Amino acid sequence: MRAVIPVAGVGTRLRPHTYALPKVLLNVAGKPILAHIIDKILEYGVNEATIITGYMGKLIEEFIHSKYPSVKVDFVEQKQMKGLGHAIWTGKETYKNDEQLIIILGDTIFDVDLSVALNSSTSSIGVKPVEDPRRFGVVFLNEDEVIDGKKTINKFIEKPEIPISNLAIVGLYYIQNVNRLVTVLDELIEKDIRTRGEYQLTDALELMLQKGEKFTTFHTEGWYDCGKPETLLSTNRFLLDKYPTPRQIQGSVIIPPCYVSEKATVVNSIIGPYASIADDAIIENSIIKNSIISYEAVVCNTLLNESILGNEAELRGKFTKYNIGNSSTIELD
Repeated sequence: MRAVIPVAGVGTRLRPHTYALPKVLLNVAGKPILAHIIDKILEYGVNEATIITGYMGKLIEEFIHSKYPSVKVDFVEQKQMKGLGHAIWTGKETYKNDEQLIIILGDTIFDVDLSVALNSSTSSIGVKPVEDPRRFGVVFLNEDEVIDGKKTINKFIEKPEIPISNLAIVGLYYIQNVNRLVTVLDELIEKDIRTRGEYQLTDALELMLQKGEKFTTFHTEGWYDCGKPETLLSTNRFLLDKYPTPRQIQGSVIIPPCYVSEKATVVNSIIGPYASIADDAIIENSIIKNSIISYEAVVCNTLLNESILGNEAELRGKFTKYNIGNSSTIELD
């Protein structure tokens, strides 16, 4: 089993944080997005991976070599951003003929029992019902064919203008026939088959279907986007709800759920709920909730809510004196 993790995107919607870091190294619930993905696949015994890099790829390589030295990883650069299908095609030389692939998009964190997919007798696609299928690749199920107790997929469509299904593909793909996948990806590139200007993995899966590949689906309720600041914070909240009660710190108040690294320094502050404080961060005389404070960041004399501080960022406020008479109103920005 090999994991394929495309992480070449620039992450423009997460600027200014992605000016200095690729988005998969942004912190959420105490560790980078990519670390959540790697830790998850290791739970299921998957210890070989192909990581498709691009923007700031060297930083991703350094992180993996430092934090996961036991994982065998092939790094492949996607030199041009031509779509997800192109990204998976770029890594084809690392795929072995006799292995199966689990493809995981690098800008999402998932909470799903992968054994449901990995024990399937067919290729299987993670799906979830959505309100607006036009934003996603979708699958249409075959009502007349059932394998392993699940309906098979009858059709794949990338971002349909007229939705025929609300089952969105969420970024988890279990592929049994790697040779057929590579063959159809080659066909996309050679024949220049594009949808909305890009080579789509959804189109490759449809070609596999037409050539006889059987697909089922597995439900993916826990699927959390990390592509924008607001979704990064909502994913942070979801993950923290599953964390154990954090350590208490003398002289400060820690309100769960939250994450406070053992290596962080917290002095005379209120942390939580839904705050993540990473390694070597320093928090003094501050109130922080619903926020992410990354590695070696410093927060002093400040009240924070719905905020993200990058690595080594510093935020220093000040306390203010007011004399306010009766029946007065002051609104502070």
